[in-house]
Amino acid sequence: MKYMKKLIIVDAVQWTGNNIEEIKSFLDENGGVYTITGNSFVINTLEGNMLASLGDYIIKGVHGELYPCKPDIFKETYDQVNVRINGKI
Repeated sequence: MKYMKKLIIVDAVQWTGNNIEEIKSFLDENGGVYTITGNSFVINTLEGNMLASLGDYIIKGVHGELYPCKPDIFKETYDQVNVRINGKI
């Protein structure tokens, strides 16, 4: 059998090294538990602690879970969309 991933829209932010406040705000607003170690974030995920390194995306999943994703995997899996929710894009 073959399966296709369902179309879902997620919130995500990329750790660029210059947006620490944006990353912290994203994690804080979504109940993230994390520590900062140098240029990385250690995020408490449903699967244990995971390291988000420079360039990684941090994703909020469909059930509100937070987890890091390597940029190459992110770009293969997700396309940017503009979605209007409550009048905002």
